[in-house]
Amino acid sequence: MGLGMGRRGYRGALAAWAGFTLPSAIVMVLFALGLARHGELLPSAVLHGLEIVAVAVVAQAVWGMARSLCADAPRVTLMALAACLALVMPGAAMQIGVIVAAGLAGLRWFRPEQSRADELADDPHAVGRGRRAGIIWLGVFGACLIGLPILTHSLAAPTLAVIDAFFRAGALVFGGGHVVLPLLQAAVVPNGWVDEQAFLAGYGAAQAVPGPLFTFAAFLGASLQVGLSGWSGGLLCLVAIFAPSFMLIAAALPFWEVLRRNVRLRAALAGVNAAVVGLLLAALYDPVWTGAIDAPRDFALAMLAFVALMFWRWPPWSVVVAGSLVSWLVSVLL
Repeated sequence: MGLGMGRRGYRGALAAWAGFTLPSAIVMVLFALGLARHGELLPSAVLHGLEIVAVAVVAQAVWGMARSLCADAPRVTLMALAACLALVMPGAAMQIGVIVAAGLAGLRWFRPEQSRADELADDPHAVGRGRRAGIIWLGVFGACLIGLPILTHSLAAPTLAVIDAFFRAGALVFGGGHVVLPLLQAAVVPNGWVDEQAFLAGYGAAQAVPGPLFTFAAFLGASLQVGLSGWSGGLLCLVAIFAPSFMLIAAALPFWEVLRRNVRLRAALAGVNAAVVGLLLAALYDPVWTGAIDAPRDFALAMLAFVALMFWRWPPWSVVVAGSLVSWLVSVLL
């Protein structure tokens, strides 16, 4: 969306989003509908294989993000503290608190060099105009982030609660699409909107389709057991989770050159990025590991999938297919 907006404004952002997102979103909705209507025809071992592959995929994401975002002792410490807090006191409120606290810790602990910030090349896609529009978009984002929970509590409307949950998840993701996993799990599974087996199976299937991981929201929306579901639910959740990105890009692009050279902001983001690795590490254990690994053979398959992703360099879709088939074959033979 940022590239599209930098080249052709709002229409460019919408076109870029549609081209990059809709193909995989359509596939994810079709998978959700097929699972709901004909799930009994699919062997349970195949679905379990998708859950096991999700373990390997999240482990790969944690490994890669930790190497790039937690390169020293203070960042590793923040990562570990974030993971511990998320495991001991799970919930969306704690995750938000961890992100805010990590940003404040980054301001105190990290001191990026001003000279390095000044040496950054100019971004060719930065937009130096429309600052009033940027401020308006930031206000709209803040109003939605604060107002949606208030409206949800006041009106007790299931569809509004879904919009609020997916908007909040999209608004609080830093450091990569995989970080959305704990936020979405905390929103949809405990509330009974989507059962945990379907959640993990859909997350595993999302690795086999191209495009952004956020299209997992389309699967969840189509699988909802409250309010809208199917195609309308998938579209609702897809728009809700991407809406914060659009608003923040529209708000930030006019100020981008100033923001990316701000040393204090870079320090805060360093802390936030370390914390979100910890949140993803916690999600790797619960719900991904606890929901998928039931026996030693499950761990063996997850380890092989991890090796295939990390060291054999298999594409994720092939690991998803292979993991599902192996899980089914093992259930037949043993």
